[in-house]
Amino acid sequence: MTIREVAIGAYREALPILAVSAAGGLFAGLVLGGMDAELREIEGLLVLVPALLATRGNVYGSLGARLGSALHQGLIEPRITLGNERLRAAAAAAVASGLLVSTLAAIMAFALLLALGRPVAPVWMLVGVALISGLIGGGVLVTMVVTVVLVGYRRGLNPDTLAGPVVTTTGDVIGMATLLVAARIVLAVGGG
Repeated sequence: MTIREVAIGAYREALPILAVSAAGGLFAGLVLGGMDAELREIEGLLVLVPALLATRGNVYGSLGARLGSALHQGLIEPRITLGNERLRAAAAAAVASGLLVSTLAAIMAFALLLALGRPVAPVWMLVGVALISGLIGGGVLVTMVVTVVLVGYRRGLNPDTLAGPVVTTTGDVIGMATLLVAARIVLAVGGG
């Protein structure tokens, strides 16, 4: 196989996914643009948005990479079953890591804004938003990443080509949607 053939194959696999990724990013931007009330009520939430989205991409991108490596090495079968201990452990570790890093990001955002003398919501509100969105988003992202990687692999696609764009797009779209839901829940609980 020539370099040209490899490059053409890679572009054929990646371009449709990248186009969907761009559309998903625009949708996530629209959700953020529609969160005016929540951003005003939970001061400091806007500072937290990039950290939470990056966390989703990093944590669940790693999950996709681990699954791709495990498939290539024959450590897991390309089937979605609850009896697959490696798959369950990887998914649980990803969700736990996502929740831990989201919590730390919320605490760090609170401390940074406080140190800068900027208005900031109570730390429990930022942590609440981070945890709720991390839990809901984590469940959706684990499901999406596992499904896309395993189904793609069974159909002859390279999981490494699929995982990055799918996680980025899904992470942004799901991340913003769950952030909006979490902010509304926290405001309802906090009387905002």
